[in-house]
Amino acid sequence: MCFEMGHLPGSRQRTTSIPSILVLCFFSVLTLGYKMGDNVTMYVNKVGPYHNPQETYHFYTLPVCRPDKVDQLREAIEELYYFEFVLDDIPIWGFVGYIEESGFLPHSHKVGLWTHLDFNIEYNGDSVIFANVSVKDVKPVSLEGSAGSALGSVGVGGVSLTVVHTYSVRWFESPLTHARRAERLRDYSFFPKTLEIHWLSIINSLVLVLLLLGFVIIILMRVLKNDFARYNVEEEVGCDDLDQGDNGWKIIHTDVFRFPPHKSLLCAVLGVGAQFLTLSTGIIIMALLGMFNVHHHGAINSAAIVLYALTSCVSGYISCSFYTQISGKHWVWNIILTSTLFSAPLFLTWSIVNSVHWCSGSTQALPATTVLLLLGAWVLVGFPLTVIGGIVGKNRASGFQAPCRTRNIARQIPSQPWYKHAAVHMAIGGFLPFSAISVELYYIFATVWGREHYALYGILLCVFAILLSVGACISVALTYFLLSGEDYRWWWRSVLSTGSTGLFIFVYSVFYYSNRSSMSGLVQSMEFFGYSLLTALVFSLMLGSVSFWASLAFIRYIYRSLKMD
Repeated sequence: MCFEMGHLPGSRQRTTSIPSILVLCFFSVLTLGYKMGDNVTMYVNKVGPYHNPQETYHFYTLPVCRPDKVDQLREAIEELYYFEFVLDDIPIWGFVGYIEESGFLPHSHKVGLWTHLDFNIEYNGDSVIFANVSVKDVKPVSLEGSAGSALGSVGVGGVSLTVVHTYSVRWFESPLTHARRAERLRDYSFFPKTLEIHWLSIINSLVLVLLLLGFVIIILMRVLKNDFARYNVEEEVGCDDLDQGDNGWKIIHTDVFRFPPHKSLLCAVLGVGAQFLTLSTGIIIMALLGMFNVHHHGAINSAAIVLYALTSCVSGYISCSFYTQISGKHWVWNIILTSTLFSAPLFLTWSIVNSVHWCSGSTQALPATTVLLLLGAWVLVGFPLTVIGGIVGKNRASGFQAPCRTRNIARQIPSQPWYKHAAVHMAIGGFLPFSAISVELYYIFATVWGREHYALYGILLCVFAILLSVGACISVALTYFLLSGEDYRWWWRSVLSTGSTGLFIFVYSVFYYSNRSSMSGLVQSMEFFGYSLLTALVFSLMLGSVSFWASLAFIRYIYRSLKMD
């Protein structure tokens, strides 16, 4: 829908019955050169609550021009619905109505509708430089009153509402050229600019994490040095049976490489985790190269979808290759499990969220053509690449490299103290990596679920690298403590200990929703928590994979360093 703003230049005031509650998607249109007397067209499209960025509706759902749904209009104003127009690719924002709260006893609650909009347009030559809307000198039409009563010509409570929508246009000549109009847009924002980067907090977080890494590495190396010295001296002195008169991680050398249960699921986790590690690194590098516009989040989403499909070969290769190394027999089922480990929860979550959007009439509901396109991308690209990667990984897989032989009979594991139980390791292994990204996580949430713009991709890359380093170091330390207690069940423990970071991220998302945002309603809540669960799953898979490979490399190193026959 569009309407004419008047002629250039000059001042016009017109009366019309257009809806005054409109929000619009950005259109990629060429900037027009106008001539004297040409009409300037403005487009409108959607409406939505101010605090729910992902909840928008077609403007026809708001009954501005329909007099039989006054309560719905009043509810929209109370939820701070805003409109967005686009004039020559310049966004114009404003609130639909007016709310005033005053007094305690008696309490006053006034709701009004803006029926006149005053547009201010700046131009230079034949180009529009900037535009905004003002209601500074406008009196809103009151929507207050008892049901069925009339306030002048305005009826409330289901009775007719008759208003006249008008607008005026003021033209102002600007010294800025069209090439510099982005400067004018940058200095103005309808939405609050609350995303202030607290450099001191970020630097403090980085320093603490680096100190933690140094502490873990130094302590662990000193302990290992003493262990190597003690075990190798005992070996040189002579000991007929390594299992006699000894304790600690050396005594379980014949069991530490015993293959774990649920091998196919473990390998699928490692494969999908490696895929998301590749995807995340690619997205950050593309952002550093300036391939994304910070004002258009959709570009990153599109790139993530394409990269997810293309990196499916990574998950298939890693999963099937390692599955073959640890004597897995059902490699076909392993490939199927790998391809559905994340795509199945993603499709289920998206189906629920999209159904809620569809039932509520939200414009965020994807049309059938887009759904078919995404399914086609997975069926024709993602799944085949997973199969191809799995076949290549199976054929190129070598034998499992274990520096120690494994006995046929498993050694009995002694009882462990409470601080070596899985829940404690998951709490420690999840909290420390989460603390490394907690500051940056707020800015990311404010960008994804708010109206802020994030552009510090260099800092994000540093934090991402530190997150992986902390996860690897913590996993190695916890694996060492586990083996020191003569417990060789490190395979799944290494994945779960650091993979539990996803649980902390989801708990933080609950905290952010209730204490750091003003989001509300079924539609926005379903989308927020649904995709927050998927985000937590992504971090769990990615960090679980990193921690497993770090633990495996560590275990191979320490047992290869022992002098054993």
